[in-house]
Amino acid sequence: MYKPSYPHPVLAREGWPFIAGSIILALLVSWWSVAAGLIFWLLAIFVIQFFRDPQRQAPDGERVVLSPADGRIVSVDKTTDPYTQQQALKISVFMNVFNVHSNRFPVGGRVTQVQYYPGSFVNAALDKASVENERNAVHIALDSGEQVTVVQVAGLVARRILCYVKPGDSRRAGERYGFIRFGSRVDVYLPPASRPRVAIGDKVSATSTALADLPEPAAVVNQSETL
Repeated sequence: MYKPSYPHPVLAREGWPFIAGSIILALLVSWWSVAAGLIFWLLAIFVIQFFRDPQRQAPDGERVVLSPADGRIVSVDKTTDPYTQQQALKISVFMNVFNVHSNRFPVGGRVTQVQYYPGSFVNAALDKASVENERNAVHIALDSGEQVTVVQVAGLVARRILCYVKPGDSRRAGERYGFIRFGSRVDVYLPPASRPRVAIGDKVSATSTALADLPEPAAVVNQSETL
């Protein structure tokens, strides 16, 4: 069983300025008014919980696709990957402001392309957010030849997508690669013969929840020969 290494603290570094600012603000307001300060301490607690980044352990399985984010499943559909124009199984995870927003690789592989798209900021729970909102697509090539696309999608409140990989980088399944601030969505496009392990409405946790099983390599070869 692979246990991802975490060369970062339990509170994500992306949140340090926000955490520090909220605590300083709460202290200043409390010095002026204890009653008013309570409101700002609640705000500080919210900011701290938003930027938590706990260590996770991945489930067993060589062909397992891990959840790239905490949240709720809002889509499990056979569709066309809009970035590769290939048939795919799409699984989408919606993150509300109370979920962990650190993003992890769903599979191990090599990054072949990173594509950023400006866009709007409609509610990320809506399916149209996948193609209308600001988003960042990472294309991953597996050793077995399959292609997987994982897409960070900004939401109604989110205004910043952070991605720390570039073409040529390699990551293992479950390794941290990005962060989205304040409510968002992550879409995963898998080979169409992949078998989903989740359904719409399920709650999932990054790295520790299995979203799907990839098809065996022989099935991938047979499928490509029939296209």
